[in-house]
Amino acid sequence: MPEPATKARADLLAWYDRHARVLPWRVPPGKTPDPYRIWLSEIMLQQTTVQAVKGYFEAFVARWGDVAALAAAPEQDVLSQWAGLGYYSRARNLHAASKVLAATGGKFPETPEGLSDLPGIGPYTASAIAAIAFDHPTVPLDGNIERVTARYFAIEEPLPGSKKVLREAAQAFNGTERPGCVAQALMDLGATICTPKRPACVLCPLNENCEGFRLGIAETLPRKAPKAERPTRRGAAFVASRPDGALLVRSRPRKGLLAGMSEVPGSEWTQGFKPEAGLAHAPIDATWRKLTGPVRHGFTHFQLELDVYAASVPESTPAPDGMRWVAPGDMHREAFPTVMRKVLAHAGVE
Repeated sequence: MPEPATKARADLLAWYDRHARVLPWRVPPGKTPDPYRIWLSEIMLQQTTVQAVKGYFEAFVARWGDVAALAAAPEQDVLSQWAGLGYYSRARNLHAASKVLAATGGKFPETPEGLSDLPGIGPYTASAIAAIAFDHPTVPLDGNIERVTARYFAIEEPLPGSKKVLREAAQAFNGTERPGCVAQALMDLGATICTPKRPACVLCPLNENCEGFRLGIAETLPRKAPKAERPTRRGAAFVASRPDGALLVRSRPRKGLLAGMSEVPGSEWTQGFKPEAGLAHAPIDATWRKLTGPVRHGFTHFQLELDVYAASVPESTPAPDGMRWVAPGDMHREAFPTVMRKVLAHAGVE
């Protein structure tokens, strides 16, 4: 492991005190962070950008300002508030963890080991919360810190195989002086200076001892192994509406992809789906029209293409078992994931 980067920590903190990003969950240096807000932000930031999270975070804390309030909320309300942010298991784990915390008076564990016992908190998130909320001496390894570390120490082994090496190397930035600010400084440095493309190395507070900068290879790091091509799955989705504007909706199974989320009825999503057989999956008898072009959406492990069918049916049409008619005024309560929002937009439903 590299030698402790004592000077780098001092330079980082001096830079951070001048250039720290203003974020809704962050407090100024010298102020005590709210563990609830740090936890919520870190869960939201998993696989998601800061820009995308800000609005969701502010809406969440406006509605549920502490652990007790979140724990008392129905899970469906939490999923609905989360809708559009993606990776919905995060919302279910967030809600489950809030119940665990509320049962013990809302007090958060202050170490990575204690935080890791909560649902939805893995090694990185536990380390980040411990450092930022409680000044626990540790350096979490998110994408930004990973990039800074790879460049500072010129670690050329490609990802993902170099994760362990990078995690160990990042601890060289660790120390007892303001560890939470050091962690956030590294995050901010990666987000604003040590960016994936065209890093502003001449402005970087660490450039004096950065091996990647010295060798002229900073922009090429971290190296990445080629990604495997994601397979494409296909399916059909059916948007049935009544004259009063109600839509036919169902909930996805409690386990699996997008568990418990709301969707319009449709077929399974498979690589063997035959488009010509799409109407065989229609939930009710109606005059269905196939809309032009599929809806496309990317998941972590596959690409999805959905043929969308639309139909208007009489108000007397009953909802099949496991489905329900949802009035326009109640649509905001439904937890539609992004792919379903795309389907509805494709069908002209706001």
